[in-house]
Amino acid sequence: MKKTFALTHPKLNPARLVDSIKYDIKKYLNRERRKALPDGMDYWTFDCRFGASVDVAEKIFTAEINKHIDTSVAQELPGFYIEILAKACKHKPNTTTAD
Repeated sequence: MKKTFALTHPKLNPARLVDSIKYDIKKYLNRERRKALPDGMDYWTFDCRFGASVDVAEKIFTAEINKHIDTSVAQELPGFYIEILAKACKHKPNTTTAD
């Protein structure tokens, strides 16, 4: 998902618009997690970028998405850019030995 969301709308309440955006992002994450994993992979992880525009987007953790959206609303930005790319990963085996 690479998308620019507008935080202003002439007919919608800003709080409801933000709730709708958060729901769309949550729905996308859940849809990607439901996809079948490639052979040999254990879980899905997400590479996320967030910013006021594509040019200034910075890497963030998935758990911080809602916090960054709330910050954008508090700063009264007209919109924001979010990029979420799913990536299949494999857990590394635990190599520590107990002595």
